[in-house]
Amino acid sequence: MSEILFKGVLPALVTPFRDGVVDEEAFVRLVERQIAGGVHGLVPVGTTGESATLSHDEHRRVVELCVATAAGRVPVIAGCGSNATAEAVELVRHAKTVGADAALVVTPYYNRPSQEGLYAHYAAINAAVQLPVLVYNVPGRTSVDIANETLVRLAKLPNIVGIKDATGDLTRASFQRLTCGDDWVMLSGDDPTALGYMAHGGHGCISVTANVAPEQCAAFYDNVLAGRWADALYGQDGLVRLHKALFSDASPSPTKFALAHLGLCAEDARLPIVACSQAARVEVLAAMRDAGVL
Repeated sequence: MSEILFKGVLPALVTPFRDGVVDEEAFVRLVERQIAGGVHGLVPVGTTGESATLSHDEHRRVVELCVATAAGRVPVIAGCGSNATAEAVELVRHAKTVGADAALVVTPYYNRPSQEGLYAHYAAINAAVQLPVLVYNVPGRTSVDIANETLVRLAKLPNIVGIKDATGDLTRASFQRLTCGDDWVMLSGDDPTALGYMAHGGHGCISVTANVAPEQCAAFYDNVLAGRWADALYGQDGLVRLHKALFSDASPSPTKFALAHLGLCAEDARLPIVACSQAARVEVLAAMRDAGVL
């Protein structure tokens, strides 16, 4: 068995805005804070990075900034998803060109392909670009669910290396561990259940919460990876309220509120995401105190 390519906590980075444009200086500061906090990798322009409302030029620029700022200190998995296969291929090509270590490619949304269509989508990307690709399964957002049986087929392709699983279904990890091979990378995309996912054989998490609490999240995943389960459970108890609070309104508005409260970037999101509610703000602040961020 070879060393797993990606593990631990990899924050799904927010994209900070100011006056309607990407705040590049704030983004660089956020990346530096994550690395200083001990995270194990970075994921720019995923869902939390508001990829759906970035222009193609903005998308590419954020990936470039992330790779340049990380400068090889931690791996960068660039968000490259699209519901058009040709567009996803172009985004993966760009990620490879600028030096990203892998691409995160969400299942095609809205057009709801069949399992054969899902296989063909990823097979086309695999054939077009020599870059590790993680399948991102989040049926709550895409209205399509990639089956374990399809993942078994994809795992045989050289560039399809693993999954970000945001289903919250922990049994999937056990079946994938048994059927997709020892090198299949299994990352949770669901902070609240990531402890259980790791216990089922997962290797880490692409985390929203790490945006706000990088040190606490890094310590939690360091404990899990080292098998210090009692310490990990203690860390989970401190973080679980924050995991939930950051989805108490449309994401990533609660996360951006938390970061703005810490003075790290503006609270601005891009429509149709608006600033989070007062009730969400109260819950986020209380959860930040629980987690030791405040």
